[in-house]
Amino acid sequence: MHATVRSVIEAAGNSPQEVCILDTEASPEHLSRGTARYADAMLCIVEPYYKSLETGRRMAALAHDLGLVRVALVANKIRDERELEAVREFADRNGLEIAGVIPFDEGMPGAERAEAAPLDFSPDAPAVAAIAALARGMADANGGAAPGNGAATGLAEADGGG
Repeated sequence: MHATVRSVIEAAGNSPQEVCILDTEASPEHLSRGTARYADAMLCIVEPYYKSLETGRRMAALAHDLGLVRVALVANKIRDERELEAVREFADRNGLEIAGVIPFDEGMPGAERAEAAPLDFSPDAPAVAAIAALARGMADANGGAAPGNGAATGLAEADGGG
């Protein structure tokens, strides 16, 4: 499977106008097997809980060790300022960037139950707007196209699934 994923990633981003976003499971396996070799950036999706934050920190350290230059956290399912502050403090203590914040959104479980993408299920949802802003920010940070040479941006879920 990893060879197939690597082949898709390698072929997907061959020009600066192309973007390939890879959503991986919360596991270092894709990093150790070279799946992230073609990525120019990796976003570690974390929730405001110690176990998730610590997993995100470890994933970021592995990504840096493998030579990925841009590695950042995305604070997911944030309910209030207290939770956001917990993520910010953890990131500061560990020298990590926060690339974006996705609010907790009651509509997301509905999309899951409907087996639909959040964008299709509820295009005006706060979480969908935050994800769109994150995507624009990543593109703008890279000249309006994919990071670096147009290759993959990895999304590693450090929250254990969601």
